[in-house]
Amino acid sequence: MKSDSIHDNNAMKYISLLEEYYGHVIWKPRLDPISELIFTILTQHTSDKNAEKAYMLLVKSIDSWNDILDIPIDKLKSLIKSAGLFNQKSKRIIEAINRIKSHNNELNLSFLRDLNLSDARKWLTGIPGIGPKTASVVLSFSFGMPAIPVDTHVYRVSKRLKLFDNKISANHAHELLENLVIENKRYTFHVLFIKHGREICKAIKPLCKTCPLASICPSKLAFTENLYK
Repeated sequence: MKSDSIHDNNAMKYISLLEEYYGHVIWKPRLDPISELIFTILTQHTSDKNAEKAYMLLVKSIDSWNDILDIPIDKLKSLIKSAGLFNQKSKRIIEAINRIKSHNNELNLSFLRDLNLSDARKWLTGIPGIGPKTASVVLSFSFGMPAIPVDTHVYRVSKRLKLFDNKISANHAHELLENLVIENKRYTFHVLFIKHGREICKAIKPLCKTCPLASICPSKLAFTENLYK
């Protein structure tokens, strides 16, 4: 569903204030779609640092992603060990490559460009182990589609700003947030909320005194009175 006509004024106000504080965000592709998918699988339930270490070791060990299918599973697990959950992730990577190749007889995700956001996300999440966040990262970072990946920072900051109810799960937050933000600001929203979550709206001790959203943040009082948990 397009949200241009139903966007939330508070969400857009938050974006505007964060842009004033951090600067404007310009989209540019990070990795090609296949590389982005594999890297994002590696980031699941671990830090970017650990995932990057596993990704770089994996890249240095092969000539192309097709080679993954020729690597003994134990070697693949060893290569990505630093990313954690290597038993699960190795199977997910192999399954993803097999699914993509079975779709069009080549390891290429370019066909997703011809789908709308909902259908493209549905296709990717049809791969075992690929949830809304991983799919949204690929669609946003590689294709420039108006998807909002909801990681721990985006989820935490959005909850504190009351953009959705606390009972909403991270998986269900993707489309909900997309319905609050106009399409050409969704990438900006994602990048700025991550940055804000890392630098100011931290998990344990948010720096409310320096927060550019402090004057309109619905959770500030709870933090200042040590009531927020």
